[in-house]
Amino acid sequence: MVTSVSGTAAEHAAELSIPPEVQSELKHALPRVAADAVQAIIVEVPSYAEARDYLVGNIESAVQVALGSFLTMAARSDDPSSPLGPARQASYALGKGEARSGRSMDALLSAYRIGARVSWRELSAVAVRAGMSAPLLAQFAELVFAYIDELSAASVAGHADELATAERSQERLLERLALDLVRGASEEVSARRAERANWALPKTITVLLVPDDRLHQARALVDPRTLVLGEDLPDLASREDFVALLVPDLRMPARRRLLRSLRDYGGVLGPSRPWLQTASSYRRALRAARLLAAENSTSGAAYDTDAHLAELVLSADAEALADLRTRALKPLDDLTPAAREKLVETLRLWLLFGGRREAVAAGLFVHPQTVRYRMGQLRELFGDDLDDPLKVLDLVLALGVPTGEIPAP
Repeated sequence: MVTSVSGTAAEHAAELSIPPEVQSELKHALPRVAADAVQAIIVEVPSYAEARDYLVGNIESAVQVALGSFLTMAARSDDPSSPLGPARQASYALGKGEARSGRSMDALLSAYRIGARVSWRELSAVAVRAGMSAPLLAQFAELVFAYIDELSAASVAGHADELATAERSQERLLERLALDLVRGASEEVSARRAERANWALPKTITVLLVPDDRLHQARALVDPRTLVLGEDLPDLASREDFVALLVPDLRMPARRRLLRSLRDYGGVLGPSRPWLQTASSYRRALRAARLLAAENSTSGAAYDTDAHLAELVLSADAEALADLRTRALKPLDDLTPAAREKLVETLRLWLLFGGRREAVAAGLFVHPQTVRYRMGQLRELFGDDLDDPLKVLDLVLALGVPTGEIPAP
């Protein structure tokens, strides 16, 4: 808001004493001066060349208010606190209107300069004809241009405030849209929200979770249309420091580049999904974030969910995985912890390498004969289960994640 306060123009007015007959002539000339100023603006400012109705309806009105307030202030030169509220308020509203119309302040400041020039030329001519002295005319000029400076400053403030308000409103609309998408709102609701936010719906959306202190760097790496959801992320209690970015149309080459760029920033990248299935990408990324939190991962590298699908599947139900491991490895219960650990790791690699002894030995850094010996022990303990496809499936799932990487239930 613009408040009515005394400024430079009022101080100049306090030093000015305009004779009543000059004041009368100036007041009589105001409508013509305002019309001439607007006509000059139409001719000289290209941005307003096709906005005649706007100029006549808004700027001419503002010019008349400004000139009227100016003469009122000049006439009350014995009162330096003459209020400039109406003129300032009109100039402030003019700046807000320019911002809403999508125009920059350049055009309006040009209009102020042209209006000041035309107004001064005509008002000074009237003042001279009415008998104003040269010294008084010089003071009058100072008052005119100090007054114009104050009004243009009020317009700049109005323009900036309107842009800030519009930006905040747009940010709120986009945040609500992002929240609808990660919550899985209906197509009708999401499309309507996107239209209100003037956000063109993409074909796909990929959710990226990054630490909030890395948001600035991450935003520079993604499409400018990316939506950001930084507060009240659904179901993210375990990682409150994360911010969600909804990246539109992230194709494979760009995905690989993004992962390389994020290697020092951390974060979790979900799968790309049709925009209406954004919630699916969010849930996948969230599940990975929880897995990293359970493992107390301190790695700065980005976690690509597409590259860890098996790990995410196996960790989806930590209790079920723990129960499966307990049941599948029951034949090893009577061994010492050291012996059990050696046989578990040998069996895991044996299953993963398809029984290739040399590969298992290389993975364990032991001699192939050691592998042969351990597998003999395992066959004694498990018997025919190692040849039963269903039992082998249980063992593969149970041992798919190394023991120390199973998240706590």
